[in-house]
Amino acid sequence: MTATDRLPEITAAEQEQLDALYADFAAAHMTPLWTQIGGLMPVTPSPDSVPMLWRWSTLLPLAERAGALVPVGRGGERRAIALANPGLPGTAYATPTLWAAIQYLGPREEAPAHRHTQTAFRFVVEGEGVWTNVEGDPVAMTRGDLLLTPGMHFHEHHNTSDHPMAWIDGLDIPLVRTIDAGFFEFGPDEPATRETPDRSRNERLWAHPGLAPVGAPAAKASPLMAYRWEHTDAALAAQLELEAEGHPGVVEPGHAAVRFTNPATAGDCLSTMRCEMHRLRAGTRTATTRTAGSAVWQVFDGGGVVTVGKEHWKVGKGDLFAVPSWAPVAITASAESGLDAFRFSDEPVFEALGLARKEIR
Repeated sequence: MTATDRLPEITAAEQEQLDALYADFAAAHMTPLWTQIGGLMPVTPSPDSVPMLWRWSTLLPLAERAGALVPVGRGGERRAIALANPGLPGTAYATPTLWAAIQYLGPREEAPAHRHTQTAFRFVVEGEGVWTNVEGDPVAMTRGDLLLTPGMHFHEHHNTSDHPMAWIDGLDIPLVRTIDAGFFEFGPDEPATRETPDRSRNERLWAHPGLAPVGAPAAKASPLMAYRWEHTDAALAAQLELEAEGHPGVVEPGHAAVRFTNPATAGDCLSTMRCEMHRLRAGTRTATTRTAGSAVWQVFDGGGVVTVGKEHWKVGKGDLFAVPSWAPVAITASAESGLDAFRFSDEPVFEALGLARKEIR
């Protein structure tokens, strides 16, 4: 119902005057609030994006076909195929603020350097052999790792192996595009380095738990570019072990979770995206949660059943799903395998703007 629906009946002459008024509004590129308020200020979020599932068994073969047909180099820059939410036609967005894509790099291929305002990360479900150089610092990419590329950092990828590798990219492209804040620059055609160290310089400096280097300035984004699976796995396992011993630490019964943070500030590892890893014991069902803001999840290991709004999906390794703002989501882990899942969201933006809200039931 709009404000005009509650007005008293008007005469034909008054209607003619109103029609003329609305026509003049349109000619002057104006729109009256009383005809729009229901859409502008809904009672609860009314997202255009819809709950959506992308299966790894579909994504990977398509990326492999692209690898055989589409070269990597200047112009396309990256062989990345975005996940497009059908509720956002005409875009390549997973949600109104989040961009997700599968990126594929063939044997011995190199993706040239560039940098951009948009913040990015890589998450590896399987594979190894690729290094991403961030500002000339070579960072190994291996299974379970979260690799960061903060905004305006030059970055490039090089595959040193004889086999291809695919991973998931996450960026804040839709958010940056909406607020018209995007800048992009090409870097050199040749990689800054082809070194392949086990540990990058940023890890040697910043990846010591609870120990911040006094002589290194704290950056707005995390100065640590690699969060290794061995540490993530150990942290999740410890939470469930402590729960079994009767000590606190888990989010809810059978549900362990960690957030990837900036070691210099203890805030989110990226300024516009929150990254988390979740582990559910076999047979565990989470509470149903609504969050103001959207998220994308990827199953890392195991499987289960996911409910987002009215959608119900059986999911397994590599599968990705989008959760629109304020859509109820619940996950039930397989009784045989349990479930590990990576989640990224736009929550840091909502918190910074005072728009964060969550409901758990």
